[in-house]
Amino acid sequence: MPPGERLVQKISSTRAFARCAPHVIPALDRAVHRLTRGKVLLSAQLLPGVILSATGARSGLVRRTPLACMPEEGGTWVLVGSNFGRPGHPAWTGNLLKYPDAEVSWHGRDIPVRARLLTGAERERAWRAVLAFWPPYAAYQARVEREIRLFRLERR
Repeated sequence: MPPGERLVQKISSTRAFARCAPHVIPALDRAVHRLTRGKVLLSAQLLPGVILSATGARSGLVRRTPLACMPEEGGTWVLVGSNFGRPGHPAWTGNLLKYPDAEVSWHGRDIPVRARLLTGAERERAWRAVLAFWPPYAAYQARVEREIRLFRLERR
């Protein structure tokens, strides 16, 4: 584990982080991503990240959302709808449920993807992998009654 990562994991597990992070981190990510023409995501300095472009479930407009992700062998990604351990599902998960065809910006490349909500044994395997990848997700799940949604993004 790189120096300081344990401290960052501890901080990111707190309720105070959950209150402020959703307002600060995405705004910083969008700005840095735009300024670097898609080459850098600030939050990806700690966790890999994508910019998800998905159609809004209610508006029908394209919504761009910076998200941490867990890259998998074979060129797929798992997205975790943790919402930083806040009660409701994040809006982007509802967008993917209604419109699973989307696009991710990954290392400066735009890649068309199809999202699939993971359920059952497949979700359990992915959840174990996600917890090994970033343990603070366990604290997020413990704070909420809902099951955190996991999506696998596959290239179209």
